[in-house]
Amino acid sequence: MNNNPYPSGQSPAERAARAFGSLTLPTHLNLERLVEVVEGVRHRPIQIEAARALNGGSICGLWLSTDEVEIILHAVSPSGLHRQQFVLHELGHMVLRHDELVVPADYIEVLFPNLPPGLVSRVLARSSFTDDLEAAAESLADLFAAAIRNSAREPRSFERVFE
Repeated sequence: MNNNPYPSGQSPAERAARAFGSLTLPTHLNLERLVEVVEGVRHRPIQIEAARALNGGSICGLWLSTDEVEIILHAVSPSGLHRQQFVLHELGHMVLRHDELVVPADYIEVLFPNLPPGLVSRVLARSSFTDDLEAAAESLADLFAAAIRNSAREPRSFERVFE
């Protein structure tokens, strides 16, 4: 399986900056507005939920994409900034369209014969948490966080959402 869907040689930070620049973000950005923009990109609603099963250790957030809805599950944390980064990271994966990566069909059929191949493919495409895809999503999450933080109107909006 080819883990580099970006043969152009761009670094993860360059891919993130390009994706960020392609979005039409409002001047006064907060989480709700960012989610609305990403919903427009993805053409479906996004649900964000805390998940106690995610311990905030090796897996802090999880994105599940279906034909009807995007679901972000994030670890429970007393820190609004940590929760922000968990969610923004998953939004980064959505904008970067990391669910469109291809996992070989025979791999899916053997390991998960009773699950829809499209769902399994999207989840398995993100099985490594140290690769360029994760670095690009984290870079994009950092750009989102900076845009929210630098918004003159609501610089601390994300923390209020999760209190």
